[in-house]
Amino acid sequence: MTIELTTSDLRAESLRDLRDAEVQLPGDPGYDAARMPWNVAVDQRPAAVATPTDVAGVQRVVRAAAAAGLRVAPQGTGHNAGPLAAQGLGDVVLLRTSAMTRVSIDSARRIARVESGALWEHVTEPAADAGLAALHGSSPDVGVAGYSLGGGIGWYARQLGLATNSLTAVELVTADGELVRADANRNPELFWALRGGGGSFGVVTALEFRLFPIESAYAGMLIWDREQAEPVLRRWAQWAPDAPDEVTTSFRVLNLPPIPEIPEMLRGRSIVMVNGAVLGSDERGAELIAGLRDLRPEIDTFGRVPARSLVRLHMDPEGPTPGVSDSAMLASLPDAAIDAFLAEVGPGSTSSLLAAELRQLGGALGRPDEQGGALKRLDGQFLAFGVAVAATPEMAVQGEVDAARLVGAVEPWGSGRRYLNFAEGAVDARSAFDERAWLQLKAIRTAVDPRGVFLGNHRIPRLVEDGRVTD
Repeated sequence: MTIELTTSDLRAESLRDLRDAEVQLPGDPGYDAARMPWNVAVDQRPAAVATPTDVAGVQRVVRAAAAAGLRVAPQGTGHNAGPLAAQGLGDVVLLRTSAMTRVSIDSARRIARVESGALWEHVTEPAADAGLAALHGSSPDVGVAGYSLGGGIGWYARQLGLATNSLTAVELVTADGELVRADANRNPELFWALRGGGGSFGVVTALEFRLFPIESAYAGMLIWDREQAEPVLRRWAQWAPDAPDEVTTSFRVLNLPPIPEIPEMLRGRSIVMVNGAVLGSDERGAELIAGLRDLRPEIDTFGRVPARSLVRLHMDPEGPTPGVSDSAMLASLPDAAIDAFLAEVGPGSTSSLLAAELRQLGGALGRPDEQGGALKRLDGQFLAFGVAVAATPEMAVQGEVDAARLVGAVEPWGSGRRYLNFAEGAVDARSAFDERAWLQLKAIRTAVDPRGVFLGNHRIPRLVEDGRVTD
């Protein structure tokens, strides 16, 4: 059998002997495992995969790739790998930061320093030991870096805002292989771009961010049978937009599979769930969710819980999982939008979606953070999201159809903006920003990466590419 090598294959061979960065090329025994993202439904086939163990290793990979005429795509877990793979990776070195996971907590300054391969669970546990909490996401095995660079919505978000604007410093390797630090005083323009602009500006090696003195919260879930979806959603949608900032919740319709990992009383059922957290007393928490409790949920777990437990409150799948999804930011959720949502996933629906979700926005998320970065706020009252398990190609196709149908049904009430952390397909990244921010992001990308070495999953273009001015 003869294997024909492409120009990119030959260029990638020059990376094979790099120190402190395990390199896998197509055809190597470890290549398929190395290229596999967390979302295993995404087939990413780069020219090479490099897994450095430290900053020096990252620098060597970037310099060697640039010298060989290859681009570099930083990736931690690969939760949001779809948009990256869709751009074509034949001339790209996938630089996995998964071996760089060190975390340190400065409890006196309330600052965490986290290497870019760390997962949220690596942070929430030591922070909780110090009586502190980070603005983490809804899953313990989401990567801190990708989540933080793209925005970050967690259970404290309506009170404390986007996680990206809790960043106090970012360290990254630039296109020339140099390590730089960006904060409010050093490289402030780059620091602005990194807070919400994603991974197009370099390979992030470490982040520093604020922690908050939160040891517990009034949190939990309320569960009804799916037959109760209409009264629950109407009550929740009426309450959510003007609810006080200290409460952050989500509404979901879940079609639970009949697997042993799910409690027997819920196994194989279609249910409605409202879950979330209140940063306040038990009395305040009970007061805020009283209207939902009046609808007599089948299960009610709201109560005082340790802050460290909130990273698993959403019960998101852990470990590599195949999934397809779609999402939309909604300006409002009037009765007609509720009707449209329920027509897709409410009682009687045969949708293949594992979850059809509406996240409560507003509060601090809706107000511009004057000290924030490129993503100062989210322009909408709700975030709609549909996800399906894609264990087979046929399931993936049906899941994509059903997720698109759900989003299409509520799109008439969209805000016109996208939240890129929930955009798991190829979208125009400028849909997340206002025009001024978009132009500024492109200018900063041009300045720090003039030759276009880096490829982010949601790409920020340079001002001029291939001799043409970009939109």
